[in-house]
Amino acid sequence: MSAGDNREPYAPDLGLGPFPSPAGEPARQAPTLTDRLYRGIASLQEVVGLTPVDDVILEYRLDDLWGYHDDRAFRDAARDRLRGALARRGDGPVLLVAHSMGGLIAYDVLRLAERDGSVPGPVTLVTLGSPFGLAEVKRTLAAEHGDLRVPRSVAAWTNLMDRNDIATVGEDLAGTFPPNATGTRIADVPVINAYRAPDGSANTHKSYGYLRTPEFSRIVAGFLG
Repeated sequence: MSAGDNREPYAPDLGLGPFPSPAGEPARQAPTLTDRLYRGIASLQEVVGLTPVDDVILEYRLDDLWGYHDDRAFRDAARDRLRGALARRGDGPVLLVAHSMGGLIAYDVLRLAERDGSVPGPVTLVTLGSPFGLAEVKRTLAAEHGDLRVPRSVAAWTNLMDRNDIATVGEDLAGTFPPNATGTRIADVPVINAYRAPDGSANTHKSYGYLRTPEFSRIVAGFLG
């Protein structure tokens, strides 16, 4: 995408001081009322095999996932793009940062790599606002990959989520995706996505806000260190 095609290009957020963190604020780390309500609804959806609530969330907030799951050509192209990037990287540690649907693409590619022997890595995976907790998403992943677990090539997986981001509702990932054979577990880390759109409105799902969090900066510094 060219800069001219981006309706909301990145701009520095200057003069506002340090970006906020929920560290030390238990209320900002705890699941919200919406999150708690969805967890109960998700359990019911999984029992009956119908996901009407998820359908609404996907249609109105995460509509790109419809295309990814329903359009095979689009899905294959998205996966091939990541496969190509990993192949060009070659052997050695990889920091893989994936936002929203990108987290699902990363998971799919890393799980599929286990089948063809092209496992990259070791991979430090960071997912930002990815909808792994939705019942419909978990069902789709299980249908393709079988068991839900941390991919074999992942040496560390940090899942950053803003509790007010609708994409991150549901159970925390550590309780949903068991560790891989090497014992790698998911670290669910609540953050504050303080992004504001040009009109001043909040968007707790925006990638820019996740990338600006101090928690993400620490992960990058640790990987490079």
